[in-house]
Amino acid sequence: MQPIAPGTVVFHRFRGYGVLTAVNLLSGWVSVRFGQESHTLDLCLSSDQLQQANGEPILFHRHPPERMPHARLMAMVRALHGAGYQRLYLYSWPKPSGLHWHWHLFTGARNWNARPLRAGWFGSGAEYIFNPVLGWGDAPGASTTELIQTLAQFDPEGLSHALGHDADHSAWFAAICDALLPNYAYSFGWEAPNVAAASSLAGAALQAMPVRQGLPAYSGATLPLAPGLQHLSRSHNIFPSLKSGAECVLRGA
Repeated sequence: MQPIAPGTVVFHRFRGYGVLTAVNLLSGWVSVRFGQESHTLDLCLSSDQLQQANGEPILFHRHPPERMPHARLMAMVRALHGAGYQRLYLYSWPKPSGLHWHWHLFTGARNWNARPLRAGWFGSGAEYIFNPVLGWGDAPGASTTELIQTLAQFDPEGLSHALGHDADHSAWFAAICDALLPNYAYSFGWEAPNVAAASSLAGAALQAMPVRQGLPAYSGATLPLAPGLQHLSRSHNIFPSLKSGAECVLRGA
């Protein structure tokens, strides 16, 4: 399916060509502005006969789009690991509501509990469903290669901190990608039902969740937690507070 995002040109058999001004990838409702009309029209992708501008049907329920970006991020991180950027890490965890998941890319030292924060390197599925971009100049539906290229252009200094080897983590990450992609992604966080609430998470299972609607719950092999992952309290599942601009700079090892 082609991307569905604000700015996408669509076609309606009775109204002609229009532009999406707002989307909701959870519900399938969009707002469309047709021609020179001053008001937008709210339409449902599953029943109001909208098509892509080239005539391709938008089959929202039959082929739903990704409602969270985590699988795309996993594919990008794996590709960068293969290129020698093994000190790049993806942390993801559920929001308390359980409806969406946060994501956070960081580099340098592998410290899950003290993750350096950098502008454009974090986000949430709650934002993604309304504008399916990752926030570093990427386009909706960008390929893995395109995501890497735009990230390198957006923040070359930040990406440079990922150069280096972390054999244990990169091997674990590759195995997790083989097991989950393209339809599932992983989540950390003590809210996960299959993560034991103990002082040590050795032997606990990794939580997996589908990235689009209509997929069954993950039922594959039990997946191990990331190397070095310590027990996480709720305070570690939030972004570090930004007290100064200096805290936005990634720390190298």
